[in-house]
Amino acid sequence: MARPTATPQLSPQLCFSTSTLRGASQALKPTLNLTSTDFLRFSRSTVDDTISQNLNALVTPARAGFDPQSTSQRTSRLSERDLNTERCANFFDKVLFAAWGSRDQVLEYCTAVASSPDPDDPDAARRELQMKKDSERVVDERLDPYSGRFYTRESRTEALTSTLRQERVIENIVRHRTWEVIQNRCEEPPEDWQAAFETWRKK
Repeated sequence: MARPTATPQLSPQLCFSTSTLRGASQALKPTLNLTSTDFLRFSRSTVDDTISQNLNALVTPARAGFDPQSTSQRTSRLSERDLNTERCANFFDKVLFAAWGSRDQVLEYCTAVASSPDPDDPDAARRELQMKKDSERVVDERLDPYSGRFYTRESRTEALTSTLRQERVIENIVRHRTWEVIQNRCEEPPEDWQAAFETWRKK
């Protein structure tokens, strides 16, 4: 059974490592090189993307041993709720919700970073110079219909805000799909994963 990925050390650098935010996962490299989306991807891959395997690990093998007759009929394990409430609840508390909580912690921290002033932005001077040049431009759309167009380079905080918005959407989709699998496998699972997760967070 998977273990939740430990929350990395939270720092603005973790959030602002935009050069690898959309690249190949660095999750197996040392924590110092880990970006926020690397952590999110790795956590999802070890818990949510492999939810069926994680739930299979909770099933106790039959004491009577293997019965060759059991292969005479094809059955779908996904259609039967073969995990009791206690095992599922333990999995939620120790693994699933713990992983979700770690990911929420990173998302919430990086959201706070994105909404704070960024005096260390390395592109701030370049953007300021670009804005100054734009204010000196002569705009005459009769001679050049494109002369009025001006696109400033977005700041690190703007890029981070956009990335976090996308990651929130992905996170909700992943959790919804994970819960669908759980509802097929667990006895009497909570109907609403959001309510169940909030209850866990308040413990």
